[in-house]
Amino acid sequence: MAPVKMEEIMGNYCFGIDVGGTSVKCGLFQTDGTLVEKWEIPTRKENNGEKIIPDIAKTILDKIEERKLDKSDIDGVGIGVPGPVNDKGEVLCAVNLFWGFKEVTRELTELTGLPSKAGNDANVAALGEAWKGAAAGAKNVILVTLGTGVGGGIILDGKIVAGVHGAGGEIGHANIDHAEEEKCNCGNSGCLEQYTSATGIVRVAKRTLAATEEKTVLRDFPNLSAKNVLDAYKDGDKVATDVMNQVGDKLGGALSVFACVTDPEAIVIGGGVSKAGQSLIDCIQKYYKKYAFSACKETPIILATLGNDAGIYGSARMVIKEA
Repeated sequence: MAPVKMEEIMGNYCFGIDVGGTSVKCGLFQTDGTLVEKWEIPTRKENNGEKIIPDIAKTILDKIEERKLDKSDIDGVGIGVPGPVNDKGEVLCAVNLFWGFKEVTRELTELTGLPSKAGNDANVAALGEAWKGAAAGAKNVILVTLGTGVGGGIILDGKIVAGVHGAGGEIGHANIDHAEEEKCNCGNSGCLEQYTSATGIVRVAKRTLAATEEKTVLRDFPNLSAKNVLDAYKDGDKVATDVMNQVGDKLGGALSVFACVTDPEAIVIGGGVSKAGQSLIDCIQKYYKKYAFSACKETPIILATLGNDAGIYGSARMVIKEA
């Protein structure tokens, strides 16, 4: 993407920030959604992550000076962080950043002199996909990210559903199997994440392999991965197909419940597992239609398109003033 020349830009700007465990992704945007520039800085987690917000503030102020911008022409700074965020912009705990309670919005506003707004990283990614990604223009969207874990975000009437405790959209920890005895990382049992994340898919595959003597390429991998399962599924392997039907049944069924509550215009699937492409979507959609309420059966399930940029887009969208 060619850089946007400042003299070509009309109107206001804003910053979108996505804090990860290794790096902080930063974006300068026009308020119409044009990405002017993106860059990264390291996430310095030493001393309980005390440098993270000051580092973000510094890179924003440096960029304003570099671009010769005026603060009055900036709508604000949006920031997505990996943890529950309440409507005051407070994080109760962000384990990956070594944060306990942190007033993210207050601290960032004080250090930059700009209006700030914080949100959970999965929620802001959902907002990004609804604004400029796979569901561009939609006001009501569910995003599910299938990676090492399962994240999610819910957008209703163009706004993030964060909830009282910042736990809105924690789709991965919806209980979908009351008979499950193994514990999820959250401490409960039977969470969606245990079956549909990358590690969950491997877990389902290992259980399936232990229960059958059917010949399958899955037995050829000493360190079985979700990609191995998905590739075998696309190649028509019978056992891999059985595994993915179990995964699709769990995820499609769960999405049918969420859709019954929120009635979205689209359900967006992102994360590393989504690289399996349309075959994964077809598997999920088949079971979604099986379980969904009649009014919601035709809700499209689509692949995310913004990739790792979804967070900065969604963070920026949070602070753009409505016309």
